[in-house]
Amino acid sequence: MKQLFATTARGFEELLKVELTELGATECKIAQGGVHFQADDETLYRSLLWSRLASRILLPIVNGKVYSDLDLYSIVTGQDWLSYFDEKATFFVDFNGTNQEIRHTQFGAMRVKDAIVDYFERQGKARPNVDKDYPDVRIHAYLNKEELVVSLDLSGEALHLRGYREDTGQAPLRETLAAAIVLRSGWKKGTPLVDPMCGSGTLLIEAAQMEAQIAPQLHRLHWGFDCWKGHNQNAWDKVKAEAVQQAETYFNQNPKPHFYGFDLDHRVLKKAQKNAQNAGVAHLIQWKQGDVAALKNPSPDEVGTVICNPPYGERLGTTPALIALYSVFGQRLKNEFGGWNASIFSSESTLLDCLRMRSYRQFKAKNGPLDCVQKNYQISERKESAAENPLEFDRTSTVAVDFANRLQKNIKKIEKWAKQQGLDAYRLYDADLPEYNVAVDRYGDHIVVQEYAAPKNIDENKARQRLLDAVTATLQVTGIETNKLILKVRQKQKGTNQYEKLANKGEYFYVNEYGAQLWVNLTDYLDTGLFLDHRLTRKMLGEMAKGKDFLNLFAYTGSATVHAALGGAKSTTTVDMSNTYLNWAEQNLILNDIEGKQHKLIQADCLQWLEKCDRQFDLIFVDPPTFSNSKRMEDSWDVQRDHIKLMRNLKRILRPNGTIVFSNNKRGFKMDFEALDELGLSAVEISAKTLPLDFERNKQIHNCWLVTMKA
Repeated sequence: MKQLFATTARGFEELLKVELTELGATECKIAQGGVHFQADDETLYRSLLWSRLASRILLPIVNGKVYSDLDLYSIVTGQDWLSYFDEKATFFVDFNGTNQEIRHTQFGAMRVKDAIVDYFERQGKARPNVDKDYPDVRIHAYLNKEELVVSLDLSGEALHLRGYREDTGQAPLRETLAAAIVLRSGWKKGTPLVDPMCGSGTLLIEAAQMEAQIAPQLHRLHWGFDCWKGHNQNAWDKVKAEAVQQAETYFNQNPKPHFYGFDLDHRVLKKAQKNAQNAGVAHLIQWKQGDVAALKNPSPDEVGTVICNPPYGERLGTTPALIALYSVFGQRLKNEFGGWNASIFSSESTLLDCLRMRSYRQFKAKNGPLDCVQKNYQISERKESAAENPLEFDRTSTVAVDFANRLQKNIKKIEKWAKQQGLDAYRLYDADLPEYNVAVDRYGDHIVVQEYAAPKNIDENKARQRLLDAVTATLQVTGIETNKLILKVRQKQKGTNQYEKLANKGEYFYVNEYGAQLWVNLTDYLDTGLFLDHRLTRKMLGEMAKGKDFLNLFAYTGSATVHAALGGAKSTTTVDMSNTYLNWAEQNLILNDIEGKQHKLIQADCLQWLEKCDRQFDLIFVDPPTFSNSKRMEDSWDVQRDHIKLMRNLKRILRPNGTIVFSNNKRGFKMDFEALDELGLSAVEISAKTLPLDFERNKQIHNCWLVTMKA
């Protein structure tokens, strides 16, 4: 009998102990990060071939106390290494752990290596070569304070590397972790297993190999025991032959496939199919491209298990779209998989709360550096009473029905109008119902849901749940894919906060607006690059600009400049303090084939530039922020306090018959007519005329004025 140690990820020790016992191991004792056990030769090889949870299986050679690097060297060089391998074998040392004297693992590994090669020289043998990539023999040294254990790694390459994965999707699970998730999921062999976001298919492949009785290392070509002098070839051949026979027996039964993998990315699915083929279970798994928002039960007449490792972020705030994903996933589970079990693995328990299901069991685990949790659920049987007379969205769900009804009503009205107007970007819902305080905007085939900050007297959990319900209903009503819904939390902004960067995805696409094409970015900033409520103002500017010199001040992404240029402006000047948005404006001009020296882009503090400007313009559009105290400005800005000072400077550069279109978003803004009159200017409010159909409920979203010189 040999004394051995099997390593595993922390948290899986108990599972590994059960597995090793079932494989015939005796005297199994749990330690941190693994299990000590005894085994004869056949059981040793069986554990190497069949363990789905062990990372490595080690044969301890020596242990001792290390108080200095000399102690380390002496312990290693004092062993009879020729009884384990000869000088022709290459080797490599894995060293883990440090203490006060051995402070670096690389130094520890070097001292162990030196001791081994010195031993061979003292025995009159050649120095064995070190091979970092493909060693014949791998030595494992573990130092815990003063305790040193040196072992022969009989696995060779780590056991989580099964060999079937040629390529993976993003954030793949280790095969050993996937196996543990399957074992903890409650899934029973012979019953359906569904992974709605399967990625490269690891969970399903591990489960299918379990059912098909395929040893996870059946096709491994190289082992850590190949050059070990204690290797028992007869015992190994027997164990390997038994494993081959078990796999063939199951295959000859011609089993029906009841493993189902879905993923939105067809490219990842191709990788999953190839991986399954390599693993010998391609005939057991059905793959299909599909969005989780439209998930259907592929085996409704049976009771099985849904298992999933959905995407997750390190912090929920950085990945708000995941709220939508988990929310709709929970709804589909309840609608489609009544009576089934579900087991979901995630690093973010807050995201699991979005499923809106109560788990009956949970397990903690590590996925690399991330602390994760696996929760098991029993999905209640679906009630059929609400199945009659379904609406276009799924009426069987009672989540946010009032919101869903209103959104659907708005869509029928607004989308028909938008199509007639030639618009790709418009608002579908704007806090129509007090309890659902969100805005829903369409940008082409994307939807942006913006949450307005809830009043302080509203319970935070209740507001959050309503947001999740609204997201779920939006996905159901619009039918868009979950990865095309963007969720943003909008709060009152001051100064240039609206320009602060939220992400760095760089995902731009363009939308059509009255013949203009305009770039939008839905993820990287709080705003998208296009203020939808100013749409009619931009159209009006295009109609007014023909043959005129046009100035766009506080220009943002230059969408008004595009309309003016397309409307036949003689020249355009676009001024903004932000290089980011000025570059965006340039891309908007290029997109619409607007070029030439007559179209100028100027990066400057608009107020400072205005005071020094010596040109005159026929048409000026100015849409300043409500308030700003940017470090790049000399003074703070308040539109109510400072609008007359702005008008004084604008009058100086306005031609006698010119027009200023002045707009701002300050609620309750009051034009100072008396001061304006003293300047020789008159103003007419046109706010109502610049309010589009999709913003007619929100009459105070902006105010707009035509300012001209008095006759």
